[in-house]
Amino acid sequence: MDVSAPMRHGPVELRLIRAKDARSLQHELITNRRWLQPWEATLPGLQTGIDMRVSIRRLLQQYRDGTGYPFVMEYDGKIAGQLNIWGVMRGSLCSATIGYWVSERFAGHGITPAAVAMATDLAFNELGLHRIEICLRPENRPSLRVVQKLGFRYEGMRRRFIHIDGDWRDHLAFSLVREDVPEGVLSRWASGRVPADWGAVPATDLPSTAALGDAGLPGDAGLHRERGMQG
Repeated sequence: MDVSAPMRHGPVELRLIRAKDARSLQHELITNRRWLQPWEATLPGLQTGIDMRVSIRRLLQQYRDGTGYPFVMEYDGKIAGQLNIWGVMRGSLCSATIGYWVSERFAGHGITPAAVAMATDLAFNELGLHRIEICLRPENRPSLRVVQKLGFRYEGMRRRFIHIDGDWRDHLAFSLVREDVPEGVLSRWASGRVPADWGAVPATDLPSTAALGDAGLPGDAGLHRERGMQG
């Protein structure tokens, strides 16, 4: 499936990642290390570095194989972050997961909700998928706000689900299926028709207020450069 045509909503553009994006993305990841590290996926017992050239080659191979769709988020023409549709399953499942990260200097501009909405619409309407999932750490308030703004349904807690920042971490699971949004995710969000309670999380699944932080904003399938990130 060719997804090379950029998608736009106002100043936000979502486009297929390119090999020449490696330097800019690596610069953003290094510059935003403190901002992103609490949400970054890690490998148990291993130290990993940042090499976006290698990551992009792997991501584009997944794209050619039809198992992943890697994108760059831009804001007013500047690279703001990355979003991946990954873990694409066909057949009886027709599902995938979305992961993302955004640079600290671009946080608060509505970039991630717009990008996730466009990516989800693409998944349903162009890629023929039926279900999209986003998983995030309970402490990641900015990412929680993204899924709640877009009306992703809360499905429950996944205990010690992904290795994040050096340990196995609990994650909150959210999803949408195609039947949830016949009008489209972006259209529903932009017109203010998102059901208020779909993303509600029971207090028992959230950490205490004192433990919550405003860092991050990776979607949270683990801020993994080849999945899209988050934590």
